[in-house]
Amino acid sequence: MSGHRILNTRAPRVDAFDKATGRAVYVDDMSRPDMLYGALLQSPVAHGRIVRLDTTKARALPGVVAIVTAADAGDAKFGVSPARYDETIFAMDKVRYLGEEIAAVAALDPITATKALELIELEIEELPAVLDMEAALVPGSPELFKDYDGNVTAEVFQEFGGVDAARPQADRIYKDHLLNKMQDGAFMEPQGCIAEVDHRGGLTLWSSTQTPHYVQRTIAMMLKIPLEKVRVVKPYVGGGFGPKASASNLELACCLLALKTGRAVKSTFSREQVFLRSRARHQFLHEMEVGLKKDGSLVFLDHRCVLDGGAYSSFGIATIYYAGSLLGGPYRLPSMRYHGLRVCSNKPARGAQRGHGGVIARALFESILDRAAEDLGIDPVELRLKNMMSAGEVTCNDLDMSSLGMRECIEEVRDRSGWQAKKDGLGKGKGIGVACGFFVSGAGYPIYRSGTWHCTASVQLSETGGSATVRSASAEIGQGSDTMLAMITAEELGIPLDCVRVTSGDTDLSVDLGAYSSRQTLMTGHAIRKAAIDARTQVAACLAEVFGGPAERFVFRDGFVAATDGKLDIAKVREQFVKEHRGFADHPQDERLTFREASRLAFIMKGTIIGTGEYKPPSLGGSFKGAAVGTSPAYGCSAQIMEVEVDEGTGQLRLDHVTAAHDCGFAINRTQVEGQMQGNFLMGLGEACFEEVKFDDTGRTVNPNLAEYKIPTIMDVPNMDPVIVESGEPNGPYGAKEVGEGGIMPTIPAIMNAVYDATGVRFRELPLTPERVLMAMKEKRETGKVTFAADAKCAAVMELVRQRKAKRG
Repeated sequence: MSGHRILNTRAPRVDAFDKATGRAVYVDDMSRPDMLYGALLQSPVAHGRIVRLDTTKARALPGVVAIVTAADAGDAKFGVSPARYDETIFAMDKVRYLGEEIAAVAALDPITATKALELIELEIEELPAVLDMEAALVPGSPELFKDYDGNVTAEVFQEFGGVDAARPQADRIYKDHLLNKMQDGAFMEPQGCIAEVDHRGGLTLWSSTQTPHYVQRTIAMMLKIPLEKVRVVKPYVGGGFGPKASASNLELACCLLALKTGRAVKSTFSREQVFLRSRARHQFLHEMEVGLKKDGSLVFLDHRCVLDGGAYSSFGIATIYYAGSLLGGPYRLPSMRYHGLRVCSNKPARGAQRGHGGVIARALFESILDRAAEDLGIDPVELRLKNMMSAGEVTCNDLDMSSLGMRECIEEVRDRSGWQAKKDGLGKGKGIGVACGFFVSGAGYPIYRSGTWHCTASVQLSETGGSATVRSASAEIGQGSDTMLAMITAEELGIPLDCVRVTSGDTDLSVDLGAYSSRQTLMTGHAIRKAAIDARTQVAACLAEVFGGPAERFVFRDGFVAATDGKLDIAKVREQFVKEHRGFADHPQDERLTFREASRLAFIMKGTIIGTGEYKPPSLGGSFKGAAVGTSPAYGCSAQIMEVEVDEGTGQLRLDHVTAAHDCGFAINRTQVEGQMQGNFLMGLGEACFEEVKFDDTGRTVNPNLAEYKIPTIMDVPNMDPVIVESGEPNGPYGAKEVGEGGIMPTIPAIMNAVYDATGVRFRELPLTPERVLMAMKEKRETGKVTFAADAKCAAVMELVRQRKAKRG
């Protein structure tokens, strides 16, 4: 690690200047010649049958150029997983949530487009709405789809190790449940796009997306355009966090309007439409039984889960599997059983959000571990260390721990936080809690069945010499992937970072599956490293022809090229270079051969030097159903210790300090790793204490804005001590693996465990609002116990699950 010149440093982000000065161009900053403006007609009810749709008056409005409906779009279906395609571009005969797209308008300006929507005559016969998971499961409830029996869009049964046989071996069995609320991604930039058709029939979409590759495929499939004629370009993106990781009705409608009019069409969501589109965090109800021996050794986990996924499947099939599979590590868990159901309801569809399906499951599991530690008289940190896996072990559900710095993470936060001194001595109203986390470094398989490379990339050396251009379709969405690509390229070529230019986010550049599942550093990092080495090798081969000896003897470092076996006689090369740059003021002065001279020489000898690279994981996982979900080439892990103070008079929760450690394998950029750790913590804090998308009894979102949907501000953020642990991942470039999502996993349970330490209340419902905390503390003082609305909900829902299982045999 010490031999690196660029990697493992705190190099500034390559996009920092543009973002800090306002030069960064987002979709909403863009325009195209003769551009039209699009607007969507969305359902005013949560569930209904479309009786009449008349666009005559709207079409007659001056300035309206085109209107498209289901009659134009057809009934072809799309989604995320091909096995769960259930969405159409526009509602066909029914609407299934308030905000579902029914038609789209293209007009000369946004005001006219909006006015046209008001002139569309829409008659809907309102139907009874299913507005929560319990109602969805009740026999006889309205079914949203004929293909989803009992409103269940996905159901998973998995068992490893034999839970029933393991039960008698457990000295203690702890049972508990946890209910969260639906959340929003709360990214700064709403979704937006521009679609344009060229004279050859090619369609280009500029979109605020995390996954240009998947959007390209969906557009080609739905609009029946050859894939090679669709180009998707991702400009700067103001945050994604998961909800921007799939093709949207907005993008498809915009493309359809562009095809119909032959002109560019731009459409952008309002903040309210962001909430209506959603595809953010599901509502989860988890119930778990965890068995342990008296010495604290884990024996089994018996886990049941129900997800409210809203109206459509989206990422749900992956979410329901992740909710179970990611509990296989990082502890030695001999036996695990999981039964998960994802139900649909008449709410906006939920999808993937940072940490995907594992966040709330991890929160409950870590809370139960703390409860067990207290009951068994074992320090919570020591109980976790006792059960911790080591590198080289395989979980009961076949997840391979090729590297695992989990023990180091726990020990770091324990020692740095002063855990031992604070555990019993923080004083009244104060508490301290610990938790661990575990997440994938990229999904092991693409969303569609294919042997495709997960990413390809190229590095082209400038013909003038001295610089390099990276070309990749990877998605820089704020996480820093462009900087990672530039740093790896600069390291391998031995040139300064400012001599590397990155062009990314364009499907014409390469194949890259996008920014999801914390995949870019490990996967795209491999591809770009291979491309840079290829380019360097080509230059070295040219040098070998000129100077003699094997190409391997040339070392590229700090902008120069040297030979391992002695000084190079560069006089002729220098003379040639100076002659062709007569009159230039920047002739090389050093007696060493510069990279600029070497790369220019290679161009003269061979022509343009382009290195290429690619990556896809090896075959991963077991042979059981659903084994592909949760598999990854590597797993990141993290630990956090939280210190909190609770105001007994108001229930107000204040976080005083957090000590966080994350095993990223190897830190390509140390500042960016710490930034990802801080961002993970901030989102976890929001989910634990503030965030809840609220609905009224008609299915309308009542807080679709960032004033009433509460997220943490700088006033809510405690001091944070981020600790980087580097375990050296054998399957990652230079040993690197994920940090983008896994760091959120310990946050919620660490807060919950700290709040218990401060109040004596174990919360079974999130978020921990002042009202909920205050009422729980009051009930605890008066009755000695606490009940939550989640208790009755859990009992009712799990009984419905048991009835369903018994009926189905």
